[in-house]
Amino acid sequence: MLETEAPENGLVVSDLPPAYDDLYADPEELSTPEDLSEMLKEGTKDSHTKAENTPFVKNFLQGNIKRKVFRLATVAIYHVYSAMEEELCKNEDHPALAPLYFPAELHRKSALEQDLAFLLGPEWRQHPEIRPSQATQHYVERIHDVGQTEPALLVAHAYTRYLGDLSGGQVLKKVAQRALKLPASGEGVKFFSFPQISNRAGFKQLYRSRLNAIDLDKEMSERIVKEANRVFNLNMEQMFEELDKVGKALPTEENQAGVPLHDGKGDVSKCPYYMGQGSSSPSTICPLHSLEALLRHPAVILVIVVAAAFASFSIFGLFH
Repeated sequence: MLETEAPENGLVVSDLPPAYDDLYADPEELSTPEDLSEMLKEGTKDSHTKAENTPFVKNFLQGNIKRKVFRLATVAIYHVYSAMEEELCKNEDHPALAPLYFPAELHRKSALEQDLAFLLGPEWRQHPEIRPSQATQHYVERIHDVGQTEPALLVAHAYTRYLGDLSGGQVLKKVAQRALKLPASGEGVKFFSFPQISNRAGFKQLYRSRLNAIDLDKEMSERIVKEANRVFNLNMEQMFEELDKVGKALPTEENQAGVPLHDGKGDVSKCPYYMGQGSSSPSTICPLHSLEALLRHPAVILVIVVAAAFASFSIFGLFH
């Protein structure tokens, strides 16, 4: 158990509602297969794997992201988060949503507005790219429909988006900064920063614990898991697919990062470099994959071949 006076995630644990004061602990000690956090984790595992292996995400992880595609992706999630946070605000007192309502810590709309001002200019609201695409509009309509008819299903949307942002989103931030040469000070990627959360791991524990404390029957819990899978599909089959098509239609851009950060296979967090460095590392490039990319460069291969040939002649001369 954490000290009750220790400030965590922009909160003082002793200031939490009494019903949740004892939940800021290791979720492994609290979770069971029947808990909503475990149901969501297990029930969306396949969708999560599919999302990681979509062409859009794999290209992004390799640093193959074009500026226009990145702008359009930012526009898309701006509309998604605007809709989701509007509905969460309207339903903040709903018994299934009140325990998960952290506007100061989690809400992304304001950060996305700053990113769009940087990416599209100060008049970004009038920019032609700001209109939601067909796929984005479909996603937004689903959020509003859920918020107005079955607010409890918003749990699935909040869980999928916010916990994803606090996890893999931190890797995507580094990739975008490196590939697009964005300022190290964070302009253009404010979306990925959570200044009110000083301990992401601790906050995610708290969030999962609160998920488990929501009073839901089995049928509603299963419907929330189903909705979470729908959220993944709205991202994969709608937004990611649409952005991938846009990227393919654009002319090739020089990869200003020079080499990819990751090979795009599997979970980027399993890369030994990232595992060793952690999210606090100022470096945005993996030495292992940098070396692999360097060794594949034609000029480097030529130098190696010439050096090998020279060495063989030198060794041959020693024995003759």
